[in-house]
Amino acid sequence: MSQRFTVSKSGAERRPSVIQGEVNQLFEGDEPADGSAAGSEVLVVLKGDSIPKESSPFINSSDAAAEKSQQYDGKNMALFEEEMDTSPMVSSLLSSLANYSNLPQGSKEHEEAENNEAESSRKKPVKAPQLGTLMGVYLPCIQNIFGVILFLRMTWLVGIGGVVGTFVIVTMCCTTTMLTAISMSAIATNGVVPAGGSYYMISRSLGPEFGGAVGICFYLGTTFAGAMYILGAIELLLIYIAPQAAIFPLEGLEGPEAEAALLNNMRVYGTILLTSMATVVFVGVKYVNKLALVFLACVILSILAVYAGVIKTGIDAPDFPVCLLGNRTLVWKTFDVCSKTVETANGTVTTQLWRMFCDSPFLNATCDKYFTSNNVTRIQGIPGVASGILSENLFGTYYEKGDLIARTNMDSVEDQDDPLTNANRYVLADIASFFTLLVGIYFPSVTGIMAGSNRSGDLRDAQKSIPVGTIAAITTTSFVYMSSVVLFGACIDGVVLRDKFGEGVHGNLVIGTLAWPSPWVIVIGSFFSTCGAGLQSLTGAPRLMQAIAKDGIVPALRIFGHAKANGEPTWSLLLTACICEIGILIASLDLVAPILSMFFLMCYMFVNLACALQTLLRTPNWRPRFKFYHWALSFLGMSLCLTLMFLCSWYYAIVAMVIAGSIYKYIEFAGAEKEWGDGIRGLSLSAARYALMRLEEGPPHTKNWRPQLLTLVSTDAEQNVEQPRLLSLTNQLKAGKGLTIVGTALVGTFLENYEQSQRAEQALRKLMETEKVKGFCQVTVSSNLRDATSHLIQASGLGGLKHNAVLVSWPRNWRQGDEHQTWRNFVELVRETTAADLALLVPKNVAAFPSNGERFTEGHIDVWWIVHDGGMLMLLPFLLRQHKVWRKCKMRIFTVAQLDDNSIQMKKDLTTFLYHLRIDALVEVVEMHDSDISAYTYEKTLVMEQRSQMLKQIKMSKTEREREIQSITDSSRGSIRRKNPAAVTTQLSVSEEPPAGSKEEKPEEEVQLIHENTTPASPASPATPLSPAEGVQSPGAQVQMTWTEKCDGEAAKPPGAATPEGIKDLFNMKPEWENLNQSNVRRMHTALRLNEVIIKKSSEAKLVLLNMPGPPKNRTGDENYMEFLEVLTDGLNRVLLVRGGGREVITIYS
Repeated sequence: MSQRFTVSKSGAERRPSVIQGEVNQLFEGDEPADGSAAGSEVLVVLKGDSIPKESSPFINSSDAAAEKSQQYDGKNMALFEEEMDTSPMVSSLLSSLANYSNLPQGSKEHEEAENNEAESSRKKPVKAPQLGTLMGVYLPCIQNIFGVILFLRMTWLVGIGGVVGTFVIVTMCCTTTMLTAISMSAIATNGVVPAGGSYYMISRSLGPEFGGAVGICFYLGTTFAGAMYILGAIELLLIYIAPQAAIFPLEGLEGPEAEAALLNNMRVYGTILLTSMATVVFVGVKYVNKLALVFLACVILSILAVYAGVIKTGIDAPDFPVCLLGNRTLVWKTFDVCSKTVETANGTVTTQLWRMFCDSPFLNATCDKYFTSNNVTRIQGIPGVASGILSENLFGTYYEKGDLIARTNMDSVEDQDDPLTNANRYVLADIASFFTLLVGIYFPSVTGIMAGSNRSGDLRDAQKSIPVGTIAAITTTSFVYMSSVVLFGACIDGVVLRDKFGEGVHGNLVIGTLAWPSPWVIVIGSFFSTCGAGLQSLTGAPRLMQAIAKDGIVPALRIFGHAKANGEPTWSLLLTACICEIGILIASLDLVAPILSMFFLMCYMFVNLACALQTLLRTPNWRPRFKFYHWALSFLGMSLCLTLMFLCSWYYAIVAMVIAGSIYKYIEFAGAEKEWGDGIRGLSLSAARYALMRLEEGPPHTKNWRPQLLTLVSTDAEQNVEQPRLLSLTNQLKAGKGLTIVGTALVGTFLENYEQSQRAEQALRKLMETEKVKGFCQVTVSSNLRDATSHLIQASGLGGLKHNAVLVSWPRNWRQGDEHQTWRNFVELVRETTAADLALLVPKNVAAFPSNGERFTEGHIDVWWIVHDGGMLMLLPFLLRQHKVWRKCKMRIFTVAQLDDNSIQMKKDLTTFLYHLRIDALVEVVEMHDSDISAYTYEKTLVMEQRSQMLKQIKMSKTEREREIQSITDSSRGSIRRKNPAAVTTQLSVSEEPPAGSKEEKPEEEVQLIHENTTPASPASPATPLSPAEGVQSPGAQVQMTWTEKCDGEAAKPPGAATPEGIKDLFNMKPEWENLNQSNVRRMHTALRLNEVIIKKSSEAKLVLLNMPGPPKNRTGDENYMEFLEVLTDGLNRVLLVRGGGREVITIYS
């Protein structure tokens, strides 16, 4: 590929330019007259060097170099060309955004489409969506909101609840949906909303856990809505259209038998209709979409017929008589005339009504007592809008199941003690009614407000159409519902309104009696509209489940993400049909309605919560185009949803919340981790910031103190953790509570070791997950290990959430010559934790500590409480025993009594103290009386100081070493001779072999001192040469030290030997011992005595906790400090050295 560029020559320089590569004139026949003229430009073509280079992700080309030249040439982008691969030009970005098109409903989401851009480019181009506000949002919302409840239950709701009560219910529900629509409009206009509608909005606003839980609730609500529509259609069919089609006949049945037969009919026909609808949806959604307009026309015509009927009642009231016996409403089915007798030419003749209540058709027959005492009255069921019946219907009348539907303003003669007879002749209440039941039954009639947002992929301008169309649809339907409540109460008599199935008006649909021109307009129209709404539910619910399954947030539902070749969700449809069948088997519209109310209310509640959260958190991405929202409105809507949930049915509300909570915890536990920039993450950040600011107010109270651990681990060359058991101990100490930071340090520069630090961090995270340590990991890179560790101790944590204890393992092999820096770092770490008032926990032999899978069935955790450290030694065993590894171990506390201490009183006081601390432990006081310092102690101290001097000499130059020896010799020569005037009996020969082979001689005293300061002899066998680990090679000489024989020819014995000769040797060694640092001798004596007592008492213990002495203030004794700790813990399997942080961590107070 050729590359075009321009070469400009300056006037001062006339030399020909040397251009690497093949240069061809772009215009061969049009060469410039003077190629070397000042200021002229030579246009050339440079062919690429065929070296592959990283190409830009926005441009596909084979030659990367040519690509970049074409991309940057003439665009003034040379300054940014190094970043073009990761930061594309604005023109490229805008081009990619301009080519974006909304995806149709049921397709993959926006993110997936971008990731699979290459694959989607091979598919057929998607037709641009063209639906506007009217066809895309308004009419679908109208169709989904108007439904079965309006036609089958609205008149009954007005009759039972009264005009006032029903109006309150309608207002509450419509207000809830309006507030939810405002919140939904704000979310929908905050960016592009791909197909997925409400689920997409909730999940992207509240996160995968809430999104999955609410999405599944919304799916269940939509599915049960399908069951409700099917049950409504079957009720219309079997009661009003074709009662003779019943498989289980109702004729001759009374009470529970009749009710059971009706429910069985509903189940059989409901299952048949569900199967038919599912088959239609399976065959093709296009048929459903073609029928949608027909069903919508049925809904609109039915509502217009009702309004027309209301207007007609004001002009000419229709003739729909109701027959009352006393004040009781009669079932007008088996009689023709509303009268006991009629006058004919042959005299008075009894009617069919007479025969229903009497044992014979004759006038002297024995009749029902209530029938005899009361008259039969014929009233108009629909007196008309101008009749003034509204005043009678203002307030509600609630019934228990089986109560008689009676007219409230009429008197009747009845004996309260007489049992009810001929109950099947009267209109009875089929269920117990109360205000909250009415709320649950009515609320499904206002659902469906998300029909427009569910079609967001098909809209021409979703951000404009969704708010306008949805709010207009809710306004329209709210007006219809509220006006219906008032008009029904003003037109229809109360006994007819309370007659749910129209038994008192010849079995007609009550709202149909009001319609004009015929009741069949409403019956047929409502039947088709309910069938259409059921089809819409069976179409939308599987796609919602498919969207949830494809997101992968619920692993158990992934199978339902599969679809046919045309994208139809087959498995989701099957699941939807099965769940819908559950609702049909319930078979009662009044029982199914509250179930779906719960799920829809929960969905709407979380839509409001999402909007309120986003508004209050003020996230930078929250910029909705719909401006008429406020967080207070969203909170009001959320509160109304929650109130309505418990008003409808408190136990259904609890069940729905348990289902949503279980789904939430399941997604949190097993679901895929998604980062959608949701509001819950922002809420977590705000809550964390608030909590951290509160923690800054002061240190925690002693009662709230718990070890917040900073665990320091080391990694090998492959960034694997070298002490995995340290994290096991961390888990056992923490049991998942409090703060845990696992840190490691790397040597180098951050820029050069960034990838290494990332690998180390991944290794830490993996090990923390394996060991079930809940916390954070941190990797610090510095020029040396000491500084990196110091940075970790200083900078870990944030604000008040900082570590208060450091857990670090004992340095292994610290005596080896090449490990001297390790123990120096360790001692500095001890000093830094002390200076920072941090507690320090040092496990020794950490590899021997148990893993989290081990269990101790018996044993003891021994605490050696030597000095008070704020109670750390008491608290740590208690925390360990909370873990299942140490749970069966018993706790023992040992404390040390000196000569002047009352050990009996000490034990008593300590037992009382532990009782008040609520800690169960055995107490033992160990008496350690003053004793003479043994020869072994002196020899141990001698070896320690000799090793200390030798380590010091390693760091000195030859001149400094000789000067140091001379100064020691000068200061000590007189003292040795003064203490021991006789000849020194034990002599040491030091052979030093310089590189030249010559032997250097030194005075006797000097040789003696060199030996004292360099020989690391073992106290058990002083004649043993240096071990390889302890032998030190100085740069210029190799020093070999041995014990010489005595003058009398006998070999020197160990100074600690219990023989007269040994004692004589001890006295001969006295001058060396007296030169020892007496402080070191005392410390060594304490370490040996304590170690002896600890081994005697706790050799079988599973764990020994011990006070850790502080380091010396003078750094010249650091190696001695390590030796003291080594001697103190010698012979113990598991030791945890504990150093308090300078504050009380345990208290006896509640």
